Amino acid sequence: MLFVGNSFTYFHNLPELVVALARPDRAVSVAMFAEPGAVLGETWASGAPSNALREGGHYVVLQEQSTLGGDLVVDGIPRPQDPAKFHASVRTAVADIVSANATPALYMTWARQDDPGAQQALTDAYASIGKELGVAVSPVGIAWQTALTERPDLVLHDEDASHPAPAGSYLAACVLTATLFGLDPRGRVHRVTGQAIDSEGVWGEPDSTLIDLPEADAAYLQDVAWRTAC
Repeated sequence: MLFVGNSFTYFHNLPELVVALARPDRAVSVAMFAEPGAVLGETWASGAPSNALREGGHYVVLQEQSTLGGDLVVDGIPRPQDPAKFHASVRTAVADIVSANATPALYMTWARQDDPGAQQALTDAYASIGKELGVAVSPVGIAWQTALTERPDLVLHDEDASHPAPAGSYLAACVLTATLFGLDPRGRVHRVTGQAIDSEGVWGEPDSTLIDLPEADAAYLQDVAWRTAC
């Protein structure tokens, strides 16, 4: 399984969270191409992800930069740009993935904490290209929106109002597990160890605690993920 994205993918080692949540139903091995601030089209154009496809891998999860690859700022807040470039990048990547006999999937991201209304633009951007290409969309951003409405006490955003806090990455992993594998995340692990990755994408200790959530909070996030994915 190959993840292609940026810090929204590598924070808290999201791929390893998916591996842990899928056990014991699915034995999943993962690889990741994710750099700070990376834009999907540039990462794919480097050739590294498509070269990795030659080594095999059933799923390829694509995640765009949080404002759809642009640098539009309004009133001091980064805003999603027109999705045309994002859609073009997805079309190119999906064509390569399908030709390699792998299955593409889209990882829909969430709005900034200081711009919750941007979620609709992100949702529309991912949903429309997914529908056009017949590609599954993992609705992580929608699950975040639901959780933030129902449980405003939960901290999903990091202190920078953009990146995921541990609970945010955990919710993303639960949604991905549900949509990619059809696995109900309810009742699954809420403490995961693995190799740490810092905020700059530098690998750390191999047996670090990636996620350790209170059981009740994890159960709620699992339920939101399943409700959103179904």
